[in-house]
Amino acid sequence: MPQPPDADAPVLDRLSTLDRFLPLWIGVAMVLGLALGRIFPDLNDWLDTVKIGSVSLPIAIGLLVMMYPVLAKVRYSRIGTVAADRTLMATSLVLNWVVGPALMFALAWLMLPDLPSYRTGLIIIGLARCIAMVLIWNDLACGDREAAAVLVAVNSVFQIVAYALLGYFYLELLPGWLGLETSALDVSMWDIAKIVLIFLGIPLAAGYLTRLWGERSHGIDWYENRFLPRLGPWALYGLLFTVVILFALQGETITARPLDVARIALPLLAYFALMWGISFALGLRLRMPYEKNTTVAFTAASNNFELAIAVAIGVFGVTSGEALAGVVGPLIEVPVLVGLVYVALWARRRFY
Repeated sequence: MPQPPDADAPVLDRLSTLDRFLPLWIGVAMVLGLALGRIFPDLNDWLDTVKIGSVSLPIAIGLLVMMYPVLAKVRYSRIGTVAADRTLMATSLVLNWVVGPALMFALAWLMLPDLPSYRTGLIIIGLARCIAMVLIWNDLACGDREAAAVLVAVNSVFQIVAYALLGYFYLELLPGWLGLETSALDVSMWDIAKIVLIFLGIPLAAGYLTRLWGERSHGIDWYENRFLPRLGPWALYGLLFTVVILFALQGETITARPLDVARIALPLLAYFALMWGISFALGLRLRMPYEKNTTVAFTAASNNFELAIAVAIGVFGVTSGEALAGVVGPLIEVPVLVGLVYVALWARRRFY
């Protein structure tokens, strides 16, 4: 994982070999997943046999492995100080729960007016604020880990309380006001809470207990300088494994409907780029330090695809257009957010 870099060093020199070629590794993982899905047609059924909630067990394992090392790096003693930063908290809440869903709603209707199921799937993605992969992007971009942990926790609570309400507003109420076609989202708070508890609660508890054990038994210096460097790469291994499994599970659908995937991808590309750019520019305007600004930007630009996929499958069915849009979401998000990591590191050199 990246170490504190020299501000005058070239951007690529700030990353380890593993991080530096991450786009290549992700591309290889995508191709491998597609190949596995095509070579073994029954692999989809086998991998999807056991689930945690509505999420395939292999994907769940990959996500937990991915998140645990990042949460083990968090200095939990600093969380109270971060949470007291009103500018950080207010900016993140507005971007995540006002700007983000509204932007996705607008892009979905502008770019997919003739494809209601895909449009609904995109809106479902826009409502699911990130609680998982954002920790990876934030860490790669040298953001504030403690701020990321706090914002992820806040997003988790808001998702439990607000997801179903926002779904009703953006899928039924607002389209009705505008004279547009409406659809329904029947999902309970408990369904959302289960996803949050599994994919945030488990690795969060494991990360906290690991730091507590390491610092008390071996000291802070050993934990920070010897243990974490060995644990850190497992976050990226988990990410690559998750990408392989996602593509293996959905490879046949993706390769059979390339034009549909392209139609879904366009508003997603616009969304990720616009959300990150708007958020980072706002942070510059508010004179946020780089570490906090990049954390806010990645938190706002990322989405909780585990929840979006689970909701789309649970409400509309595994073969629905909504489910396909949910699956395409992370497949577009992963390479785009990796690219934005490099943009963030360039922006630090340019503006900070």
